[in-house]
Amino acid sequence: MLGLGIRVRLIRGWYAWKRRQRQRARTPLVRQTVERLHIGSGPLVRPGWANVDLEYHEGVEHVLDVRDGLPFKDVRYIYAEHFLEHLSWDEGLRFLKECRAALGADGVLRLSTPNLDWVWATQYRSPSPDAVHDCFAMNKAFRGWGHQFLYNVGTLTAALHAAGFAEVKSFRYGESDDLVLRDLERHEKSPDDDALPHVVVIEARGRREARDESLERAVEDYDWALRS
Repeated sequence: MLGLGIRVRLIRGWYAWKRRQRQRARTPLVRQTVERLHIGSGPLVRPGWANVDLEYHEGVEHVLDVRDGLPFKDVRYIYAEHFLEHLSWDEGLRFLKECRAALGADGVLRLSTPNLDWVWATQYRSPSPDAVHDCFAMNKAFRGWGHQFLYNVGTLTAALHAAGFAEVKSFRYGESDDLVLRDLERHEKSPDDDALPHVVVIEARGRREARDESLERAVEDYDWALRS
């Protein structure tokens, strides 16, 4: 019989292979050229943008599940607000890779997603005057509204680099160096300050090929815990 250590390594190797398959970007047979892509628009469609959602709403041009791939090419701008946290880690990384594939060489991806650091600092107090309330507040942030994975700035930056983006820059709510990407956020705001914003707003551009071993180790441990 195989020793326990060998069996664990084989199982972890199998998980790693499966994880790479889940994270691999899909390649649609047909890609449509658009300039501005708004992912997960819901009913808050944007004039002048190609609005994409899982369900039809007035003004939504593309009803599709982006987990099956992004059938677009040469995109100049992609924007997604409070969307990424509704995907699992694997789905999220694959989505970021597919955004990189859909963007043109000078294209920009702008994301807005809840800030895990803000959630931790504001929803859980230690020692807590109301431990029960804080426990449910934290679980609501993670599990409520269909959330699957929350990011902080460091993790989202690492994910974008792993997805093939070279330059990643953080911004405040509604702010950007690019006029097209200013004042896009519409989601209700929560109290924050300069040091700890309630959302992570990030723009990514350029191309790179690099590995982040610390990210890969963290993902491996996370995946092992979920699937063991």
